[in-house]
Amino acid sequence: MATVEFDSVSKKFGRGAVAVDDLNLEIGEGEFLILVGPSGCGKTTALRMLAGLEQITDGKIRIGGRVVNDLPPPDRDIAMVFQNYALYPHMSVFENIAFPLQQQKVRKHEIRQRVDGVANLLGIHEFLTRKPRELSGGQRQRVAIGRALVRRPQAFLMDEPLSNLDAKLRVQMRAELISLHHRVGTTTIYVTHDQTEAMTLGDRVVVMNKGVVQQVDTPDNLYRHPANVFVAGFIGSPAMNFFEGELDGGSLRLGAHALELPERLRQQLSRTHGSVIAGLRPEDFSGVGEAGDGGIPAEVQITERLGPEVLVHLRSDGLRIAEVGERAARAEEEESAELKDTIVTRFDPDFVRVPGDTVTLTINRDRLQLFDPDSGTSLVA
Repeated sequence: MATVEFDSVSKKFGRGAVAVDDLNLEIGEGEFLILVGPSGCGKTTALRMLAGLEQITDGKIRIGGRVVNDLPPPDRDIAMVFQNYALYPHMSVFENIAFPLQQQKVRKHEIRQRVDGVANLLGIHEFLTRKPRELSGGQRQRVAIGRALVRRPQAFLMDEPLSNLDAKLRVQMRAELISLHHRVGTTTIYVTHDQTEAMTLGDRVVVMNKGVVQQVDTPDNLYRHPANVFVAGFIGSPAMNFFEGELDGGSLRLGAHALELPERLRQQLSRTHGSVIAGLRPEDFSGVGEAGDGGIPAEVQITERLGPEVLVHLRSDGLRIAEVGERAARAEEEESAELKDTIVTRFDPDFVRVPGDTVTLTINRDRLQLFDPDSGTSLVA
């Protein structure tokens, strides 16, 4: 195990296009760190610079306290697991796993022992004589992980290793990766665009956008205390709802509705006035009932029954939706006209409403997130 450090690391391509901008990050020994963000945010470039597959433009990278900027990949004592497995098709599973040890001139009897040990750990011992084409996607990914494990490196680098698997197998492999990390304990840096992987696997998560780190925190803190509207909108599925609001002393006005802030927020925001962006998670709404109960009336547009929960898309004339952060990007790319400008809420499976029904929403004010409308920075984190 080793610490890994990015010290003011930047990467520029071509005519000054910045892929990673002034990355400062320290990963502790044995930590499982996730780099997450949308396509083009710089997470894979950061991983490739650490692996030595991409030259850095500025800064220093240290592994175990040693600067590795000028070291070729084989001399960095790291092992990488790729998205496409990168197995040799003409070799057996045993030969694929043993290959890095053969390159290191390890003795044959030790190669056999180490390959057997890794194969037993990953549950692939019965496949050692097979070729990769004879394996399922999950089995191939275990072989790729085994080839990395057998080297006993200081750190594992994983570049979206589960993205080629189907949804059910991804869930299974996530659990296996968590169990494997607990048993092996090697420092791991894992890149993904899938926030579910980020939130379930990582000790800490680094959220990136346009080459810049937005927040580094535990999964729970990212969800409950986002640093800005980008993190708030990117982390969480469905995304956080954003509303245009006006803050005046201890009161928050959301369109036609006024909310008294809880004491904690009133003290924190006593000197803040004017326009704000208010954020609420889908589960932060409650009190579904008939209109006229003193809450916020809204009309059901669509319901999505997911077994343990129901996602309900609602529209309220009394609220002004703020399309900001990652939710705005998703709305442009994915949402139909019918779902634009809707509030997404999460309720228990006994919720029974149909499109056109009117319900009343109440808000969990303790869960309110408030952001500066110009900078996007949280006012309460």
